[in-house]
Amino acid sequence: MTFLNRFSPLVAYRDLRFFLAARKRHELGFMALSLALTLLILWAFVKDSHFEKAYERNIIYVEQWPITRTDEQIRAQQKIDQAKKHIQQAELKKRREAKKAEFKRLDDKLESWGF
Repeated sequence: MTFLNRFSPLVAYRDLRFFLAARKRHELGFMALSLALTLLILWAFVKDSHFEKAYERNIIYVEQWPITRTDEQIRAQQKIDQAKKHIQQAELKKRREAKKAEFKRLDDKLESWGF
């Protein structure tokens, strides 16, 4: 614990005061300018990193079916749902291929530049 005895706010204040007293006026001005510029850049990063998340309603509807539903009605609804699922999968595949082609073009462009 003797090591921690050397750390004191009063000693740190006195050391800072002696340091600043030994500096010339233009050195203190440049030090203040550099601190202000550094704090401005840090403040800009903090300010830029905060953004509001857009509110998006996420409503999930549940279909209710009567208990007297027949097997034929169930199979008919499954065929309708399967057709919708195929359409959604085709759209997803199309979007993936488009994104893949976009990345391929970007990769080819970067390779042509030597990256």
